[in-house]
Amino acid sequence: MKIAVLKEQADGERRVAATPETVRKFIALGATLAVETGAGETASIADAAYADAGASVGDRAATLAGADIVLGVQGPDPATLGGVAPGAWIVASLNPFAERARVEAYAAAGYEALAMEFMPRITRAQSMDILSSQSNLSGYKAVLDAAAEYGRAFPMMMTAAGTISAAKAFVLGVGVAGLQAIATARRLGAQVSATDVRAATREQIQSLGAKPIFVENVAGIEGEGTGGYAGEMSPEYQAAQAELVSGHIAKQDIVITTALIPGRPAPRLISAAQVASMKPGSVIVDLAVEQGGNVEGSVAGEVVVVNGVTIVGHRNVPSRLAADASALFSRNLFNFLSAFWDKDAGRPVLDAEIGDAIRLTRGGKIVNARLTS
Repeated sequence: MKIAVLKEQADGERRVAATPETVRKFIALGATLAVETGAGETASIADAAYADAGASVGDRAATLAGADIVLGVQGPDPATLGGVAPGAWIVASLNPFAERARVEAYAAAGYEALAMEFMPRITRAQSMDILSSQSNLSGYKAVLDAAAEYGRAFPMMMTAAGTISAAKAFVLGVGVAGLQAIATARRLGAQVSATDVRAATREQIQSLGAKPIFVENVAGIEGEGTGGYAGEMSPEYQAAQAELVSGHIAKQDIVITTALIPGRPAPRLISAAQVASMKPGSVIVDLAVEQGGNVEGSVAGEVVVVNGVTIVGHRNVPSRLAADASALFSRNLFNFLSAFWDKDAGRPVLDAEIGDAIRLTRGGKIVNARLTS
């Protein structure tokens, strides 16, 4: 069983899908590891570290030759995968809804594409969940990015020259990224409030020392989606939330938005009018900018200033913490493959619950229900 680890080719992608730690663990299972030259360079991992861990290091052609499993952070271009074994597994974050043509190309080439972001949110798959591990770092980095743009201190400071008030931070969307954003802003000394469409997050917000901001007594709320994700809000809730947020957001110095709905454009949470109501010097970080954005006026890959308010729209935020993001991502991949490793077969054998959830292509066809329905 040969496992190939590729150097990422997507613009701005600094992560890598395996570390020397996971290379050693795969070899202990009986696999052979091949790593493309320079794969870990942008994540602060030298080629020599992979070689010391037992992997062969070479060019892309040598790395892919006869590979049974190809590991990536983002889905590799099918045209660059020549030489892999027939029916090879492509294990990565494949962005199936936005990159349908690439998925079709995987099918046409006979690859078995496994989309790690489709991992079901069940107890036994928690250690395999790339969305959670990467979102955790995104929430942390979002607050640091806000602090870098904000022209003032976060904590209250009492000095001989007078008192500086604490920054007020508001987090919209309390999933993994939102919870980490709350915790990080609190550690930096901000006064933090947060909101979400899921009523169950109220206690989580309070447990982190933040103030929950929730719409009350509105019929027709459909906030809880499947698998622990947020769902679509009712029109009544949307109107009530817009009114609540408008009153609250004008008083905030920092706003972090994290709301995503799988397979759909990001919900619009903050309008241009709400941005205009904020004080000059305020900062908004839109973590959903690559899926269309939660904030009107945010621009993917740019930091823009609108009416004195800075709107941060960095792409691929986990990649901005490449070393730690790679360590977590690579462990997710190892935890996944090792959980299904069949010693007799010398390879992983997936079960139906997880295999059917993440498998996009097999036998020349697209087979995932989320893409065929």
